[in-house]
Amino acid sequence: MHLAYPAVLSALLFCTGVYGVLARRNAILVLMSVELMLNAVNLNLVAFDVWLSGAAEETLHSGQALTLFTIAIAAAEIGIGLAIVLAVHRNRGTSDIDKLRDTAEGHGLDGPDDPDDPDDPGDPAVPGGSDTDTPATGTAAEKAEATA
Repeated sequence: MHLAYPAVLSALLFCTGVYGVLARRNAILVLMSVELMLNAVNLNLVAFDVWLSGAAEETLHSGQALTLFTIAIAAAEIGIGLAIVLAVHRNRGTSDIDKLRDTAEGHGLDGPDDPDDPDDPGDPAVPGGSDTDTPATGTAAEKAEATA
């Protein structure tokens, strides 16, 4: 068997996985693309192990052993990854990566308000921005006295 056939197939699988990671928005599809890349690496490991074992009489088949370890690690990775995706989907209601990134950076609806935003209607420094009678300036002790 020629080494070029599995190497080309592995390169195509890996490139497809990279495209899936970069272009997809759904977290589950990104995890599937990562698995596709890991399987491309496994194919390369086995192909090179078979190719190199033809030259030597006694080999340890280290490429195949490393592939088994990679499969075990990939199974653990996908289990933990799916658990995280399910937990995030329960809490946030979506598994869209762009929306999750926006809420993590504070740009989403549930994110914290920007304290330096001059147009914030809840900011006490803006006239008419707050419904309370607390002063807009002063120390923490003065504010505590005003609210007591």
